[in-house]
Order: sequence, then C-alpha cells, then structure tokens
Amino acid sequence: MPSIGAYGVILAVVAGTTFASLFVVRRLSFRVGAVVLPDERRVHERPTPTLGGLSMLLGVLVGMGVAWAMGSFDAVFEGSTEPLGLVIAAVLIASVGVIDDLRDVSAPAKLAGMVVAASVLVISGISILVFRVPFAGTFILSTDWSYLLSVLWVIGMANAINLIDGLDGLAGGIVAIAAGTFFLYAHKLGGEGLLVTGNIGPLIAIIVLGACIGFLPHNIHPARIFMGDGGALLLGLLMAASTMVVGGRTDRSFSGNSFFFFAPLFIPLVILGVPVVDTLFAIIRRARRRSSISTADKGHLHHRLMDLGHGHRRSVFILWTWTALLSGFVLWPIYSRSGDGLVPFGIAAILLSLFTVLHPGVRTGRRSGS
Repeated sequence: MPSIGAYGVILAVVAGTTFASLFVVRRLSFRVGAVVLPDERRVHERPTPTLGGLSMLLGVLVGMGVAWAMGSFDAVFEGSTEPLGLVIAAVLIASVGVIDDLRDVSAPAKLAGMVVAASVLVISGISILVFRVPFAGTFILSTDWSYLLSVLWVIGMANAINLIDGLDGLAGGIVAIAAGTFFLYAHKLGGEGLLVTGNIGPLIAIIVLGACIGFLPHNIHPARIFMGDGGALLLGLLMAASTMVVGGRTDRSFSGNSFFFFAPLFIPLVILGVPVVDTLFAIIRRARRRSSISTADKGHLHHRLMDLGHGHRRSVFILWTWTALLSGFVLWPIYSRSGDGLVPFGIAAILLSLFTVLHPGVRTGRRSGS
C-alpha cells in the first residue's frame, strides 16, 4: 500500500488545483451564461455561476497525472486499464452534466450519458465482481450480472449526490466526509491484506476528498459558485468507482461476525445514508404523486429542515453531522475490533430519528399545534 504521505500529496494537489481554478471557471460561467437565477424552487437569493464541476474535473485529472508520475502508485497504474477508464468515464459524465448546466438535457438523454460513462468503467475493469449478502452467502457474479449491477450502482450513486445538492456546501461536505471515511476504511483493508496490491479504490477516494476540500471554500453559504450537475454526477461516479473496486472485490470477512462487514458493498450505503434516504423519499414521494422521478420539488431533507425553522447554514451543518455520525459507526468496529453488535442498532436509531423529525406528518402536526 502507498504511504499516507503519498496520499497526502495527491490530496493537496487535487484540492489546490480545484480551489485555484475556480476563480477562472467562475468568470467563464458568467461569460457563457451558465448562471442559475433565483426562483421559487431554489433557496439562493442572487444569480450564481454553476460550472464548478469543471474545476473538480480538472483537479481529478491533475491528481491522476501526479499519481501516475509518482513512484508510490506504480502498482495502481502498471499493467492496468482501470486508471485510463476512470479518466475517460469522468470526462464523459462531467461533460453530460456540464451540457445539462448550459442547456436542459432530457432525462432519457442524461440517463444514456450515465450508462455510457458507467459502461466505460466496466470495460476498463472497474466493476462489481463479488456480491456478498449478510447471512446469505457470497455470489460470484457472471459478466452480465456484473455489468448490470455496476451500471445501476453508478446511476444510483450519481443521482443520489445530484438530488442532495440543494443547499450551499451540502453535497460537497457530505461527499467529503463520505470520501474521507471510505478512504480510511479501504486503507485499513489494504493494510490487513484484504485488498489486492494496486487496488485503485483508496486513490479514487482521496481524489474525491481533495476535490471537495478545494471546492467548499467557494461554495459555503452564500455560495460564489455551484458544482452543478457536472460536479454532482462526477462525484457520484467517482464514489461509485471507489466503492465497487473495494466492496465489490473482496469475499473475505473482516471485523467481527455479526454485522455487514461480511458485505463490504453495504458500507457506502451507510456512509452516504443521508443522500440515500433522501433519494428513497424522493422516489416514493413522486411515485405517490404519479410524477416523473426527474421532476424537481421542495420535499428534500434540506428543504424540510428549513421548513422547521433552521437557517441555511444550520441545515447544512445538521446533515453534515448525520453523515459524520453514520461514518463514525462504520469506522469504530474496524479500528477498535469491537462493538460490531451495537452498530446496527446505532444506525437504526439515527435513521429513525431522522425519519421522525423530518417526516411531513410531523411537520404538519407541529404547524397545527402552533
């Protein structure tokens, strides 16, 4: 495994590149008209540029280039098509998002772009090979099933990040916490010999963390620039790629015998619990209304927090905290080698509290009472 210092260099390079390039991208956004105007669905109060995803993509490309030039990551790049496939897929999905930021792209066309980008990942070797279900056994996937589940995983992750991107700093902060957590998780597995030498997962996670760190200073409320669909889809694809090559590659258990460490692919679903829950709520809500899944509304978790009276920054901080708590529950058994049995109950308590506080019926009752 590369040293923590080597990963630190990549983190600094990606964060620095993303941060510095945003000054130029912000001016470019105004020139080409890539600006989001305030309206009744959005919470920002002034015209804001929305091509932040370009800077994130640049940070990712520079980070991959520096990692390739460093000797510390030779095992990742030598004899592997995965890095090249990751770069091509990142450019493709970011391009789809940027085009959608510049001019509205139909939902089918946008979905097709995601499928193409996900297919590039699979062709290059980044895919789910092992699907382990707790207490049900391990399934070695056939080529067809591996392709299908991998593409669905990318689409689901990209849309989850895109849907949660509704407040300044929200998506960037949640993904930063999730990426940092998953890097620690993957690096620990690698150190224990549970990942093959040259696994690209930890490198992808640290690159995602760097892109978010470089972006957040420009995006904290009041935001000077949005990541747009280009940034949200890019982060979703990268997180999907990282989790697939870690959680979808090992069939060995780690840390205890009573929890989902028997199924590492479930780890990112817990770490990204906030956007996952928000996406599930959105699907159910729109299905009940018989409207399209792509139809925008103001029923997301962050909207509900603001309806409860929390301000912009406090709502973001609350959802960051939920993500940090869920991430802590994932990391605790790995590093302590104890407490596995308590983790499911802790996560269930957090999700139940989140549901209880933010469920529309609760807000209606509170309004009636007041």
